[in-house]
Amino acid sequence: MKAHDGMYIGGAWRPAVGTETIEVVNPVDEQVVAQVPAGTAEDVDQAVRAARAAFPAWAATPPAERAARLAALRDVLAARKDEIAETVTTELGSPLKFSQNVHAAVPVAVAGSYAELAATYVFEEKTGNSTVRLEPVGVVGAITPWNYPLHQIVAKVAPALAAGCTVVLKPAEDTPLVAQLFAEAVHEAGVPAGVFNLVTGLGPVAGQALAEHPEVDLVSFTGSTAVGRRIGATAGAAIKRVALELGGKSANVILPSADLAKAVNVGVANVMSNSGQTCSAWTRMLVRRDRYEEAVGLAAEAAAKYGERIGPVVNAKQQARVRGYIEKGVAEGARLVAGGPEAPRERGYFVAPTVFADVTPEMTIAQEEIFGPVLSILAYEDEEDALRIANGTVYGLAGAVWAGDEDEAVAFARRMQTGQVDINGGRFNPLAPFGGYKQSGVGRELGAHGLSEYLQTKSLQF
Repeated sequence: MKAHDGMYIGGAWRPAVGTETIEVVNPVDEQVVAQVPAGTAEDVDQAVRAARAAFPAWAATPPAERAARLAALRDVLAARKDEIAETVTTELGSPLKFSQNVHAAVPVAVAGSYAELAATYVFEEKTGNSTVRLEPVGVVGAITPWNYPLHQIVAKVAPALAAGCTVVLKPAEDTPLVAQLFAEAVHEAGVPAGVFNLVTGLGPVAGQALAEHPEVDLVSFTGSTAVGRRIGATAGAAIKRVALELGGKSANVILPSADLAKAVNVGVANVMSNSGQTCSAWTRMLVRRDRYEEAVGLAAEAAAKYGERIGPVVNAKQQARVRGYIEKGVAEGARLVAGGPEAPRERGYFVAPTVFADVTPEMTIAQEEIFGPVLSILAYEDEEDALRIANGTVYGLAGAVWAGDEDEAVAFARRMQTGQVDINGGRFNPLAPFGGYKQSGVGRELGAHGLSEYLQTKSLQF
């Protein structure tokens, strides 16, 4: 695979300060496919200084011109969609069709949405005898995960640029190649030098240096709640703004009036998508007790179809983590009805699509984020019991409700403590805000709400 041996800083590829490198491994066959620089605090400092120098001019650039650069970026990403898909498949292990339909296509849609928003957003308005201005926060430190590597980059960088901010990106060390490809696309789109900068590296080194840098005004992080907590503490000490999109343990609530077969099949597909490496996955399926065994049978049958259809998890550490959770579920008394802890292939970081029945709300697999192709099915007695179970974790990122009547589903969804709820399989909307309640995060991404994260408010009195 093509890889740059430097950092994209100030509109050009520069040699890394240090000599350490990170190996990029294909999770399917465990082969090293490339190496990228392991950035240091000095690399981060150079990138932040470039972003700071570029900020005044970019902040003063008319929104229509910022929109034009984002539209150009959208077009470059669309033109390179096949290369993007192949790159993500190689470094993440995602099946090529999924990479084409999701990993390559969704970022194009999101970039396009911010091109339109930048051109139409109201950055200044009159309120009584005041003029209220929405101004860019400044330099943004963006730290992104590996599970949807390009989507998470675009979901941070595009609104930041639309707002007039400049950015330093530290992508996940497992998937840096698509981040380098994105930097090439930014350059090709004509974004001015220093407005976007890229430093590859390890989280405890480059990521920490970026979060702690005094010239970074806002840190936008997507990843685990544990790391998000540390970043929040660091930012709090510096009175620095944060946007945190963290873990999830989302409930898929199937009410008695729902089409059970459809709800179960779509629910299993949701959990197995991207090999279960989706923070918003509906990993807890809630079914009323009188139809519980029917749902368990349907879920086991559906999961069996995914054995050869899903890719591996991202690395050996993640594989061991997910298999450990499966073993924990068995040890705590859950009934294994599909899959299990045994590796389904001799090579590659694969995990068998796994379904647990007889899961109770206090079990580890019903409380903690597993981040793999593992579904827990829980029984409830009545609607109030279902709501108690659905809201009974520290997370609140996403969820789903199924019912024969849409109003019934919406009424239940209104009472769920979570940031996004799909009604009867509602489709992804790149304009709708995404983010969590409770320990699932702070702030929102996507659409106008995502843009507002990168703005601060000033009022002028006359």
